[in-house]
Amino acid sequence: MAKKTVLIVYAHQSPGSFNSAALDVAVETLQKQGCKVMVSDLYAMNFKATATAEDFKGDLKNPDLFRYGEEGMLAWKEGRLSDDIVAEQRKVEEADLIIFQFPLYWFSFPAIMKGWIDRVFTSGFAFSLEKLYGNGVFKDKKAMLSFSTGGMESMFLPDGLNGDLNVILWPLQNCVLHFCGFQVLAPQTFWAPAHSPPEVRTSMLKAWRERLQEIWTENTLHFAPIDLFDLSPQGQFRLRPEVKEEYSHRRYGITTAHHIGRPLPPNNQTKPVSDSR
Repeated sequence: MAKKTVLIVYAHQSPGSFNSAALDVAVETLQKQGCKVMVSDLYAMNFKATATAEDFKGDLKNPDLFRYGEEGMLAWKEGRLSDDIVAEQRKVEEADLIIFQFPLYWFSFPAIMKGWIDRVFTSGFAFSLEKLYGNGVFKDKKAMLSFSTGGMESMFLPDGLNGDLNVILWPLQNCVLHFCGFQVLAPQTFWAPAHSPPEVRTSMLKAWRERLQEIWTENTLHFAPIDLFDLSPQGQFRLRPEVKEEYSHRRYGITTAHHIGRPLPPNNQTKPVSDSR
């Protein structure tokens, strides 16, 4: 196997945390495989989480009506992004795999990690209207979420208090990672480590280590292929009528969000699905 490069975007304040232990396991295991491992420790870097005009050097195109996305794309094209954004973008360009390691905050990324995404995945650099999803900029790269939860696994089942984890993860995995073209690996979920005995935490880290040893051969998650949609102005980026007709006779919909009135495909955002009929 050719030497691989991995970027771990890490967000936890404490070096004594379970997330820190998961980071250490990943770095050690991947380096033993001969991988180059880069870590963006966001809290240690004091990474700026807010997307503001300070992210761009030089004059704004429209200072009277500031639009971050528009200004960001122009600054990227003209080489006027702030130095910290450029440094992170260079890491993204080099990486074959990006792992996001974090505690789940309010069913999403911590603010500092969301800020990294807001600022680093600049329009033009990470996506464009012509390069989205299956045709995305990063279609030759892989990405995955590795996170801890505060609640036990049963709370994230379809009949659990928090609801189906597949639905919770959709905006993170599809609307961020897959949107930019990444091939998304199944998430690594550490269930309630803060409320687990030491032997359970040790077992979770052991399973993570074992998974990382085979990470390059894993199948990716399934998302609705872009060619199922009518991308013409007339089609308004909606599913083609013949696709909707076909799936009306199947047991499940296409994906977690594109269920088209059918039952949600089981585990669509947590396990690779080969057949959703």
